Amino acid sequence: MRLPDRAAHTAEQQLAAALPRRWRHVQAVAAKAGALGSLAGNDEDLLVAAAWLHDIGYAPGIVETGFHALDGARWLLREGYPPRLAGLVAHHSCAEYEAVERGLNDVLMAEFPREESATSDALWYADMTTGPDGQNLSVEDRLAEIRQRYGPDDLVTRFWAKAERPLLTAIRRTEARMQDQPI
Repeated sequence: MRLPDRAAHTAEQQLAAALPRRWRHVQAVAAKAGALGSLAGNDEDLLVAAAWLHDIGYAPGIVETGFHALDGARWLLREGYPPRLAGLVAHHSCAEYEAVERGLNDVLMAEFPREESATSDALWYADMTTGPDGQNLSVEDRLAEIRQRYGPDDLVTRFWAKAERPLLTAIRRTEARMQDQPI
């Protein structure tokens, strides 16, 4: 079975019934990643698989630390997924900033190398321009939605205050690649 197909099947098994709203988000992120696939070159399948699995750490039975990026990446390794895929999941959408807030950054960095590439940028773009119900949003609207959903004092809101600039930089790199290579 191709990696994206395996990833889609796994995501559906873990998220569809238990977390239907998260499942809608994941489906739309994966569709967007598929449309961006050419930006990742030879990594198109890896990008799409990472999109399917980026939020797997929210699934009941997978949660360990409460930090979905780390929990999901660890679980993926145990399930035999490639280490690079697990690393993309571990570090998606500025996860290291959340890791700092949770006191888990040393663990995250020790277990999963952080990749800076067109593939990781495209994953961040697909995730952060897709709303919680699968709707297309600008990254600015997505960040506003997250802040409203979590409230001003939540850990998630705090980490996004610090992560916004690097996130926007990755999004802009993807947008520039989209201009250079129309999708």
